[in-house]
Amino acid sequence: MDLSTWKIPEDKIVRKAGNIKNHYVCEVGPGPGGLTRAILNSGVEELLVVEKDTRFMPGLKLLNEASKGKVRIVHGDILTYRMDRSFPKHLRKAWKDDPPNLNIIGNLPFNVSTPLIIKWFEEIANRTGPFSYGRTQMTLTFQHEVAERMTAPPGNKQRSRLSIMTQYLCNVKHCFSIPGRAFVPKPKVDVGVVHLTPLIQPRIEQPFKLVEKVVQSAFHLRRKNCYRGISLLFPEDQRTKLTEQMLTLANVEPTLRPPDLSMQHFQGLCNAYSELCNQDPNLFAYNFREELRQKRLSDKSPQESEEADSER
Repeated sequence: MDLSTWKIPEDKIVRKAGNIKNHYVCEVGPGPGGLTRAILNSGVEELLVVEKDTRFMPGLKLLNEASKGKVRIVHGDILTYRMDRSFPKHLRKAWKDDPPNLNIIGNLPFNVSTPLIIKWFEEIANRTGPFSYGRTQMTLTFQHEVAERMTAPPGNKQRSRLSIMTQYLCNVKHCFSIPGRAFVPKPKVDVGVVHLTPLIQPRIEQPFKLVEKVVQSAFHLRRKNCYRGISLLFPEDQRTKLTEQMLTLANVEPTLRPPDLSMQHFQGLCNAYSELCNQDPNLFAYNFREELRQKRLSDKSPQESEEADSER
């Protein structure tokens, strides 16, 4: 393949969203409007674009005029924009039904892609934001490596926290990749197109914040055995006892490395941690970094401790 002549396949990206004729669509970060045009050409009912950069506003307004008012422009930050009030109420569907006639499509800026998708995962878990309308589907671009992490199976070198957080809530497909040189300005990495559909039933039935905490701890020391990361969920004076109890309850071998843990393993770990938190309601609030900070401060002189606290 001659990458020097590669063009961004906007139409192909939009096709991966499925048949979106007469759908309502939110496009994230439309920029100069290449993907916007492809979405409009697919026959959508209305296109909401959320763009932070004022430089792209004139071009987007021209696209709105050319589409006879089908483009609704929001100048704002997608990380704080509330999508739960952005579309007609008639689009809402029950969670067990097919996805609504509403899609999120976007060529995401790399600097916000991971925090944004984690935010959306929490909204999927809570059925809020764009997911208050039902199981809204997403077709998004990420760095190629991020796309690989989202879809990585157990044992894969790309298996990570993001793999678990994605797969416990969504069916996810890495559709195809685009060479970085197809973009202007040209990123140093290739880009992966990912399609996500929220699951009717999450693969781990625990609160999002609990799942996130367990998964983060497990992968904190990803090259060590999982015992090491899981132990950071517990205060030092109870660490050995509670870690062993949690792994036993979850039926997880302590010598397994985090990337080798299956979704069933994480389901067991989250259920076990929830049971331990029910026994000790103060346990969930524990943060090993805070305990470590306090320990370091206690090892300093009183003057050094005051200076450290004053700098926070």
